[in-house]
Parts: sequence; structure tokens; C-alpha cells
Amino acid sequence: MTGWSLGLRTVSDGSLQQLAQNGVLYSHSNSFVSRKGSKTSLSSYREKEKFLPSIFRFLVRKQVGMLILAAFALLAFLTAFWMVNKEDASRSSELDFKEWFENSTYHLSALLPRKVMVCGEHNAQLPPPHALAMIQTKDFTAFPDPCRNFAFPPPPPGDRRRIGPRPCPVCYVPVEQAIARMPRVPSVSPGLQHLTYFHEQIPMKTEPHRGSAFGGYPSLAERNASFDIKESMTVHCGFVQGCRPGDRTGFDIDAADLKEMEQFHDVIVASAIFGNYDVIQQPKNWGKTTREKVPFYMFVDEETEASLKNSSLLDSRNRVGLWRIILVRDVPYSDARRNGKVPKLLLHRLFPNVRYSIWIDGKLQLIVDPYQILERFLWRQNATFAISRHYRRFDVFEEAEANKAAGKYDNVSIDHQIDFYKKEGLTAYSEAKLPITSDVPEGCVIIKEHIPITNLFTCLWFNEVDRFTSRDQLSFSTVRDKLMAKVSWNVNMFLDCERRNFVIQAYHRDLLEQRAHMTVMRSHAHPPPALVRDSSSSKPPVRRPPKRGKGERKSNSRRHRKVGSGSKGSSTTF
Repeated sequence: MTGWSLGLRTVSDGSLQQLAQNGVLYSHSNSFVSRKGSKTSLSSYREKEKFLPSIFRFLVRKQVGMLILAAFALLAFLTAFWMVNKEDASRSSELDFKEWFENSTYHLSALLPRKVMVCGEHNAQLPPPHALAMIQTKDFTAFPDPCRNFAFPPPPPGDRRRIGPRPCPVCYVPVEQAIARMPRVPSVSPGLQHLTYFHEQIPMKTEPHRGSAFGGYPSLAERNASFDIKESMTVHCGFVQGCRPGDRTGFDIDAADLKEMEQFHDVIVASAIFGNYDVIQQPKNWGKTTREKVPFYMFVDEETEASLKNSSLLDSRNRVGLWRIILVRDVPYSDARRNGKVPKLLLHRLFPNVRYSIWIDGKLQLIVDPYQILERFLWRQNATFAISRHYRRFDVFEEAEANKAAGKYDNVSIDHQIDFYKKEGLTAYSEAKLPITSDVPEGCVIIKEHIPITNLFTCLWFNEVDRFTSRDQLSFSTVRDKLMAKVSWNVNMFLDCERRNFVIQAYHRDLLEQRAHMTVMRSHAHPPPALVRDSSSSKPPVRRPPKRGKGERKSNSRRHRKVGSGSKGSSTTF
């Protein structure tokens, strides 16, 4: 590089412009000017070359460099934040306040990085071979099949005194034979083999929709992708704040209970009561093997536990009869019924080493052995998921209107959910959907084998409940049909009268208390007549019948019953 060119690089913009105007840059005759500029600029460059290292040494010595870099980073972030808000402000004139706020929330969260991780899968492991041999000591083919020629009897005649659904006969094999029919290996999971779950320490809402931090706020794109069945999948499935459900994830459970829940079990029975909403019903008609091998778990919140303690029902082993009470703290929802959907639909996450589960609502009493139920509705049908259909309604649109009429949920939210499903292609139920027999389940009982495809189904069903309303009957068919469109899998939807054969449905606590209060009020309003005794006599007073006037007849109940039945020779005069 020549001295002249070096001088050009070191002059200021103003000097460069002035020299260009005077023609110095383009005149080679005046060599004095150019040489003078070269020497001056060269000396200034050398001075700067000596001065800059001293500055850098000073900055390093005083640790000021990091502060300058941090200031530049903060300036860049504030600039980006100002530009995003400016863009939102320019569009706010075309949007109402709610839409503008939701869009601002979306853009702000998009600037922050999401640290989403994946939790490993927990599939139920088979017990050791010697344990399985102890369970299946006999071959079920050695037993005669008592249900081979079983057929439904004709319906009973109408009874005006008993209106509503009733149980119907169900053929169960003996408990010993049902245990022998338990499959030795898990069922095949069509399409899906490995299922993992999203984990996010601080879940952030990236789209303006309803949902919860417990569910992880899955975006609409993530929701749609979760229905695309692949061999290995990762989905949102509650408990997103940790990989061990119940351990500081919301829906928190004590360490001793978590350790018990992680043990291997072939079969479990589970239920839940939140908000002290129901009265615990004790199972009956279960055998010795069930008592030894099938645990019964009841999830409760602190309000329900306090009621159990006050009524002296909870013993020192944390049990109420056959039920082991699992206390849940830090429940994720303010609605007790929505909290109950967590164990109902996510049992496979709470019990990672269980093969089969039977879920019953807290108001139900189980009156048939769990092994017999599994044999009848899963193993005999070669099914992996079973649920009863609604006794009256088969169509989701009718179910939505019934929920609105009964005030089960906010009508606007129900309409929003149904409209969303209609845009996705939901149609009314008709015979064209056969062999699907119903779009509306009676979801108080769920019978399930814990394999990847059924675990995925309940995960996605829970995500719909978390995103929309807690009325799980409205979202059931949407999730089922989307999965059935991808893989060869089906749900055994058995008759509701068969469900009523193995569970007895009690009333909710509030209705029971209301009925008891009405009984007390009636007893106070119409007290029984007191007998007045004569103090001078120990005999009770003789009650004389009232005198009848002329033309009145004595009442005869037999005569009236004969008249009512139309018996021969009876009089029709009253």
C-alpha cells in the first residue's frame, strides 16, 4: 500500500469531500500536497496504532469490555421489541382490543426461546417368568366355556314404577378361568411402537387458545401433528413440567405413594373424588386372588381428605376399606371435575408399570371381580380399549344440546367446541358409520390395556379436554375417528346396560345431602300425632270411628281393588 493511498483511508469524510472539490485527488502536478498529506496521515496512523493496544489493555484490566458487549446486546433486544410493538400498533386499528392483546402475546412469546425436552417412555414390563407361571397355573382350555351359547334374553315388560335404564344379564366366566385367560404377552400396538412425552420447565402459550400450563399449551400445529401416527411419536400428555408425573409437575403426590405407584401390577382399579363431590363406595364380590394381587387406588384432594378424616373413615394405613387413598396437592385446575380427568385419562403416566386398568367414577360401586370384567370386555373380544356407549344418545350434536340444557358447562364454550369439530368434518351419527355403534360414550367406566396406541388415545383425548370443555363425551369420537383413519384399531363400545351389570351407580354427595335434608324437613312439617293418655287410667283411650251420615258407605279397600282390576261380578258404583 502506498503512502498516498494510506492517506486517503485516514482522512475524514469532510476533508475527503473538500479535497475532491479542489481537484487535489485527480491532479498529479502538485506533488507537494500529496506528499505532505501522506506524511501527515502516516504519522497519525502510527500514533493510533500505538494508542489502540493501550486502550484494549485498559479495558481488559478494568473489565469494562463485558459491560460494553452486554449493553450492545440489550440495545439489540430493545430494538427488536420496539419494532414488533410498532408493527402490532399499526395493526391495532383494524383489530379489537381482545384480538390485539392475543396477537401481542403471541409475538412476545415467539421472541423468547422455548426449552422443550422429551421424557422417555415407560412401558409396562412383564413380570419375571416364574411370577407369570404362578399367575397362570392352569390352561383355560381345560375349563368348559359357560358363555358359548349365551344370548341376551328378551327385554322385561314395561314397568311404570321404574323409569330409566336398567342392567341386563352378562355372562362371566369363573374368576379362576378369567385369570387363566389373561394374555401372556402384551397386545400388538398398530402403527405406534414408541411413545414419548414433551417436557417444558416453564410452559408458554404461543397461540391465543384455551389450555393450561399443566397441559403444556400445545399449538394447533402440534395438535394436528399428534394425529399423524408414526412408529415413534412425542406428544403433549399433561405433567409437562417434569418427567416423573406427580413430582413437582402440578397434581403433586407424596414420594411414598409415587414409589408404590411405580411397582409392577397386572391389574389395578382406580377412581378419584375431588371437591368432596362423592361418597366412597366399597367394592364387593371379589375373590381371594383379587384381594392379594389387584390394588384399588382412590385419588383425592385436600378437601376430600379432610372430610374423610373428620368422619373417621381414613385409617392409619391411609385406607378406606379396600381403597388406598392417594392425596393430590397443587391440583392444576379450579374445577374439581376437570381435575378428575387427570387420573381418569392419564393413568398410564401415573402407573408406568401396569398392564391393565379399570377406571370407575367415584360415585360407582364395583360388584363384579376385575378379572371377570377384563375377560368379558377385553380378552374375549380381542380388544385393548373398552367403554360403554350412552344409554340414550348416539350423536355428539344431541349430546351437546343436552349438556347445554342441563347446565353442565358454559353454553358458549360448548358451541365453540362443536363448531370447531364441524369445521374439521364432524357429522351427525347415522347408519353410514357402522360398524361404529355410537359417537357418545358413557365415560364413567374405562377398561384399558396399557400399550402405546391406547396410551396415545387417552393422551390426545385429555389434550382435547384441556383445550376445550371438560365434557369428555364431546371430544371422544373426534379423537377416536382420527386415530382409526390412520391405523387398524378400534374401541369396544359395549351396551350401557352391560355396564350397569357390574357397577351400581350412587348419587353425588350434594344430592344425597339434599334428599336427607328434605326427609328431615318433611318429618318436622308433619310430626306423628301424639297419643293423649288419661292420668287416672293406665289404659289407652278408645278411638271411636266417626259417625256416618245417611247415604254414606263404609270404605272397602278389597272392593275397590276388585273394581280396579276389573274382576267378574264387581260393582262399578263408587
